Amino acid sequence: MMHFTMIFPLTIGWNRVVAIKQVDQNGSRKFLVEVLMLNLLHHPNIVNLIGYCADGDHRLLVYNYMPLGSLKDYLHDPSPGKKQLDWDTRMKIAIEVAKGLEFLHDIAQPPVIHRNINCSNILLDEGYQAKLSGFSLAKLGPMGSKRHVHVKFEGTIGYSAPEYVMTSELSVKSDIYSFGVVLLEILTGRKAIENSTDGEEYNLVEWARHLIKDQKFSEMADPTLQGNYPAKGLQQALTVAGMCVQEQPTKRPAIADVITFFTHIASGKYGSKLNLNIS
Repeated sequence: MMHFTMIFPLTIGWNRVVAIKQVDQNGSRKFLVEVLMLNLLHHPNIVNLIGYCADGDHRLLVYNYMPLGSLKDYLHDPSPGKKQLDWDTRMKIAIEVAKGLEFLHDIAQPPVIHRNINCSNILLDEGYQAKLSGFSLAKLGPMGSKRHVHVKFEGTIGYSAPEYVMTSELSVKSDIYSFGVVLLEILTGRKAIENSTDGEEYNLVEWARHLIKDQKFSEMADPTLQGNYPAKGLQQALTVAGMCVQEQPTKRPAIADVITFFTHIASGKYGSKLNLNIS
């Protein structure tokens, strides 16, 4: 259960606008984790913590204000008149989120597992620069020959990897699964979990797996793109997203390879075969 209760912009000195996240008194541990993590992690695609306040029962986090809101605002809760994300912008966002994850998984020592990658925790700065936020559940990853750590499940249903939900085994590949769900949302415009008109729950990953297997890629494209996307690029992007949400964590690709392929897709260089590093 998340304890963050409110986020609002505030203008401070020198006409600087910041975002204030208010945390309720039951969220002290998550507050501490977020402060510690963001004081250690600095990258262009990770949100910048300016400061914090802990006074009695009051907990405040101060961030750079992200004027374009979250990815969720564009994909699932667009306000009237809000510009739709075009294909190039979606590819840009996907690559930048992946670069933020690469920093957490491959550069930070010890590696950091975000544990709550979802559209709400991807914020957009000017020029649609994507930044990872929401580090209150982040955990230090395994070191040496260890592949995972055991930790009580906390996260967002629909985004969390099956092995983490069922066995509490958490690894960097758990983040890859969550990122794969986000990729599917970016490409299809659909939510991770949604209730249908007849009351049944709809799961994006299950829906996507069948269509990817049957190579019905054009049926999966977000209708708001209105057909303005490269067919080969959509096919390869969906294929990579499908690899990210494999049931077995060892079959999911390394984040560096995901960046490589999405960079090629964004530049219009479509390889004939996907060779991802599966380990």
